[in-house]
Amino acid sequence: MNMNTVKNVLARLKAHANPKNVEGMARYGITAKRAFGVSAPVLRDLARQVGKDHRLAGALWKHDILDARVLAAFIDEPDRVTPAQMDTWVKDFDSWAVCDGVCLHLFVKTPHAHKKAVQWSMDEREFVKRAGFTLMACLAVHDKEASDGEFEKYFALIQRAAVDERNFVKKAVNWALRQIGKRNLALNRKAIMIARKIQKLESKSARWIAADALRELTGNAVQGRLRK
Repeated sequence: MNMNTVKNVLARLKAHANPKNVEGMARYGITAKRAFGVSAPVLRDLARQVGKDHRLAGALWKHDILDARVLAAFIDEPDRVTPAQMDTWVKDFDSWAVCDGVCLHLFVKTPHAHKKAVQWSMDEREFVKRAGFTLMACLAVHDKEASDGEFEKYFALIQRAAVDERNFVKKAVNWALRQIGKRNLALNRKAIMIARKIQKLESKSARWIAADALRELTGNAVQGRLRK
């Protein structure tokens, strides 16, 4: 008997519901139409039990439950994820937690990640735009095969978006700049140069992004690691 039906998996999620976690999530800006408040370790353990299942992931996503959507990202099969699916899911992002979780655990592993990072970074919808820059940050860490040129093309997009005053966007722009700048010494120098250009923009968001990025990218910890 197949235990990995949508009904069964949702029941298992609900069994671990924690209303206090839902309250805590709200304090960190994590909002959702529906959420059980299942802890991350429980979600990961359940994902291991379920295993990879592209069809089940798609079915869980449609239930519009935060926990189910995070689990869907864990169990989906990156090589079966299409650009159309990515565009459909990204439209449903309604919190930074779902956005970052799906980008980090699923979208970054697909062959479409770089293309979608560019496309979404120019979208004006808040969480779609955040997803573009979140993907850039994730790719900087996890795509070991990409050339420096692949990341250099992101600098113009980062500079352009630095004036976006929306909190969830500016933090993702900052994240992308910092992660690219920590990839290697050459990209670090270029990221610092871009940060200094951003610093001169007439925007509170841009000045915050630049100051935070420069503090880390020029710091002893990052410079020491990159120069080894």
